[in-house]
Amino acid sequence: MLYIGIDLGTSAVKLLLMDAKGSIRKIVSREYPLYFPHPGWSEQNPEDWYEQTIEGIRELLADTDKEQVAGISFGGQMHGLVILDENDRVIRPAILWNDGRSIKECEYLNGVIGMEKLTGYTANIAFAGFTAPKLLWVKENEPDNFSKICKIMLPKDYLAYRLTGVFCTDVSDASGMLLFDVRNRCWSKEMEEICGIREEQLARVYESYESVGTVTKEIADTLGLSPSVIVAAGAGDNAAAAVGTGTVGDGMCNISLGTSGTIFISSKNFGVDAHNGLHSFAHADGHYHLMGCMLSAASCNKWWMDEILNSSDYQGEQDKIPALGHNHVFFLPYLMGERSPHNDPNARGTFIGMTMDTTRADMTQAVLEGVAFALRDSLEIAKDLGIRIERTKICGGGAKSPLWRQMIADILNLKVDLIEVEEGPAYGGAILAAVANKEFESVEDAAEKLIRITATIEPDPETVELYEERYQKFRKIYPGLKNIYKEIVR
Repeated sequence: MLYIGIDLGTSAVKLLLMDAKGSIRKIVSREYPLYFPHPGWSEQNPEDWYEQTIEGIRELLADTDKEQVAGISFGGQMHGLVILDENDRVIRPAILWNDGRSIKECEYLNGVIGMEKLTGYTANIAFAGFTAPKLLWVKENEPDNFSKICKIMLPKDYLAYRLTGVFCTDVSDASGMLLFDVRNRCWSKEMEEICGIREEQLARVYESYESVGTVTKEIADTLGLSPSVIVAAGAGDNAAAAVGTGTVGDGMCNISLGTSGTIFISSKNFGVDAHNGLHSFAHADGHYHLMGCMLSAASCNKWWMDEILNSSDYQGEQDKIPALGHNHVFFLPYLMGERSPHNDPNARGTFIGMTMDTTRADMTQAVLEGVAFALRDSLEIAKDLGIRIERTKICGGGAKSPLWRQMIADILNLKVDLIEVEEGPAYGGAILAAVANKEFESVEDAAEKLIRITATIEPDPETVELYEERYQKFRKIYPGLKNIYKEIVR
């Protein structure tokens, strides 16, 4: 049988066709617009997601026996607010994960409601990217739209609704809404009351590997599929990527260098970081995970290359970088504000340490190093919790760079395992569909049978020592600039 994994990203939807042995038959990608109506805002049109997904599935299956397709599932950009009225019409453009407009709402939630209460209700505190602050923003600034809300969805769940007619979500994606009781895997009554919503406006919650239903007759006819094709609930992009890299079970780690950057640690037990620097979420394998998320990772390098250097020769620019560990320039990668561990929407990208002998290569190196240093900030919190990680898998567009992978190994002092299939959320989505169709006993069983390590990058002891000194300097820069960011942000 064949399985479709759909990765609903920020800039494009990637669709992947996988067979029951885990081999990828075909991959297609289709882009859609991203809108920035005001500085710090980020929106998309959910209809664009749906249209490009349908066209992408058509392209994906063009040369395939469609009768072999048994299941579909998702990995999707998290936290986005999609609201529908009583006629199932999208009320306003989706407010995305990297949107920073809800600063006032986060201050209310964290300061007035209180971080301790929020942590008790949801295992997390308010971040500008989360869904609940966005709801409060709509309630305050667009009361007419708020009054029309019949269904509250996350981005990938809008696709599931259009494909199946089932109003659903999964535990991992719901964990990032600040409306979900992560420990007990159910909606938080207290947060519903705080946000002024009713539980019937929220979707039924499934485990990520559970089938929510089958495609509608209309979809089956449109795509030439059997009406028996199941749709699994899927997962938030980071949890789906973790499934796709085999980061399931207890004590496993994955680093994602996508538009955003994450360090993801799976656990069989529920746990909360006392300082709320890391997110505590339900995992797609039926257990839990801790995650540090930075808002700009590979997107920092894309910004530097495309907008500043006006160069498409990514590899050529990296080839000019001299030995690692000696650069005197630092870069703070906060181009969209920052989430973990600072929770500061006002933070901004910053170069510091330039002198008259600073080169273009130094600046490029600083951008790559800055992302790795920021990931280490989250790793340090995990260490403070007593978690000992010695190795990590890696995925995302940035992970295709051998130099960046070595920086990750040296700066975080971790062995970095490369895997045979590096397709992250789309591959994880396809695996979840296969588990839902009983191809495997569990997500862990699927990962054990499908995920293969092809090489391991070892940290270089001398470079690790050099980067240790530089990291201790890096971690002092943000505290020194924190109050300045508040003054200069527009």
